[in-house]
Amino acid sequence: MGLFDKLRKAFGAKDPEDSQSESQSTSEVASSQVDSQASTTVGSSDQASLSSSVNQSMAQSASISVSLSLAASESTSVSQSQAESESLSLAMTSQSLSESTSLATSLSASTSTSLSESVSLSVSASESESLSESQSLAQAETVSSENEETKRYTKGLEKSRTGFGAKINALLANFRRVDEDFFEELEETLIEADVGFETAMQISEELRQEVKLRNAKKKSDISDAIIEKLVDMYEAEGQGEDNQLHFATQGPTVVLFVGVNGVGKTTTIGKLAHRYQSQGKKVLLAAADTFRAGAIQQLVEWGKRTNVEVVAKPEKSDPAAVVFEAVKKAKAEDYDILFVDTAGRLQNKVNLMKELEKIQRVIIREIPEAPHEVILALDATTGQNALNQAKEFSQVTKVSGIALTKLDGTARGGIVLAIRNELHLPVKLVGLGEGMDDLRDFNPEEYVYGLFQGLVTPK
Repeated sequence: MGLFDKLRKAFGAKDPEDSQSESQSTSEVASSQVDSQASTTVGSSDQASLSSSVNQSMAQSASISVSLSLAASESTSVSQSQAESESLSLAMTSQSLSESTSLATSLSASTSTSLSESVSLSVSASESESLSESQSLAQAETVSSENEETKRYTKGLEKSRTGFGAKINALLANFRRVDEDFFEELEETLIEADVGFETAMQISEELRQEVKLRNAKKKSDISDAIIEKLVDMYEAEGQGEDNQLHFATQGPTVVLFVGVNGVGKTTTIGKLAHRYQSQGKKVLLAAADTFRAGAIQQLVEWGKRTNVEVVAKPEKSDPAAVVFEAVKKAKAEDYDILFVDTAGRLQNKVNLMKELEKIQRVIIREIPEAPHEVILALDATTGQNALNQAKEFSQVTKVSGIALTKLDGTARGGIVLAIRNELHLPVKLVGLGEGMDDLRDFNPEEYVYGLFQGLVTPK
C-alpha cells in the first residue's frame, strides 16, 4: 500500500474486512464466556445434590439412635434373650452409623476436592485475566505514544495545512475547466506553497496527463490528484533515505552544527543537550561561534539551563582552538556526545569554508571517524530562502542531515517536500513548538498526515 493510500485510509472509514474480523473475534469471546458460565452452573448443581444426600443419610441414622434409647428406658426388666437381641441390634445400629459417617466423610472430602479445584480454576482464570490486562495496558501505552506523536505533527503543521488548503481551494474556485491557464496558475500556487520550483514544474506536467486519464471533473477529484502526485513524488524521492541520527560505537559522538545566524541553531543544540542529558548521557557543548556577539553567552546559558558543561573561550578566539579543547576533554573525561556550535557568516563564504575545514581537520585528527553528523539548521519560516541556504552550505561542507526549526510557526511547511525532492538531503529533526521537548525526530509519514489531513477525500 502506497503512502497516499495509507493517507486516504487513515482519514476514511475502517476496511470492511477489518470490521468483519473484529465482529468475529467479539462473537468468539462472547461464546467462550457463555460456555464458562454454563460449566460453573453445572458444577454448583452437582455439589448441592451431593450435600443434600449426605444430610438425609445422617438424619436417618440419628432417628434410629433416638428410637433405641426410648425402648431401653421403658423396659426396666427384660429377659436375657431380649438383652442379647437388644445388644445385637445396637451393634448393628453402631455399624450402620459408622458406615454412614464414613460415607459422609468420603462425600465431604469429595466435595472439598471439587471446591478446591473450582477455586484453583478461579485463581488461574484471575491470573490469566491479569496477564491479559497487563498486555492490553502495554499495547495501549504504545498506541497512546503513537497518537501523541500524531497530535504533535497535526498541531505543528496546522498553519501549513491551512495555508496549503486555502491556496488549492482558491485555485479551484477561480477555474471552471482544467485548461492550460489552470496549469500555469497551479505552478505559481505550488511555488508559493514552497514545494520548490522544480517540484512545481514536474507535478504540473504529470497532472496534465493524469487529469485526462481520470477524466477528473469534480474539484475534489482534481485536488486529490494534485496531493497524490505530491505524496507519490515525496515517497519516491525518499526511498533509502536515512532520517536517523548516528552515534559512535565507542568513544564520544561528535555532532557539528552549521547554519546562518538566527535560524535557531544554538537553541536546537540546547534542546538536544536537554534530551540526551535527561536520558542519562554525558553531554558536552563547544561554543565555536566566537565572532557573533552574544553567541557564546547564549550557549553558556543553555548549558546552565540543561545542567551541561560548555567549553568556551573569549570572543574573537580561534574557533578551531575551542573545538580542539572540547574534543580533548570529551575523550579524556569519557563524554558520550559533543555538540559543536559554529559560525554562520554565509555572506563571506570563502572564509566560512576555510573555518569549517579547519574545524573538521582538528576533529578528524583526534577522532578519525568524526564528525558523525553534520547537521544544517534551517528556519522553515524563510521558505524558499531556506532552500537556497541549504544549497550554499552543501557546497561548503558535507551535510548529513537537516534540522528544520520553527515548522509550527509557518504556513511554508511544504519546504520539506522541496528539500527532499531537489536537494536529496534527509530532514532529521523538526521544531514543532517552543518547549524543551518540542524538537522531534523527523517522521516522514507523520509529516504527510499532518500536512494533508482534511484535504484528501476519504474512501
